[in-house]
Amino acid sequence: MAKKLYVGNLSYNMTEDTLKDTFSAAGSVDSAIIIKDKMSGRSKGFGFVEMSTDEEAQKAIEMFNGKELDGRALTVNEARPMEERPRRENRY
Repeated sequence: MAKKLYVGNLSYNMTEDTLKDTFSAAGSVDSAIIIKDKMSGRSKGFGFVEMSTDEEAQKAIEMFNGKELDGRALTVNEARPMEERPRRENRY
């Protein structure tokens, strides 16, 4: 079973390829996604990495949580399911 990790405090110039390459040091990376702003296309400073096994995911958390990458200390932990948010009213 693959394990999805939340990766926060990413540099705004970080690419998905660089993120995947970085986390491959902990094991096999199934996917690496950086969340981007819909309007500007600019990174929001966080993303998700999916590791192949639970053991590799745990190793990645231990290796990278708090580690500095591109001058920023990463936050790495197990991703939680997205919470349901109330629907916003159209203001216009």
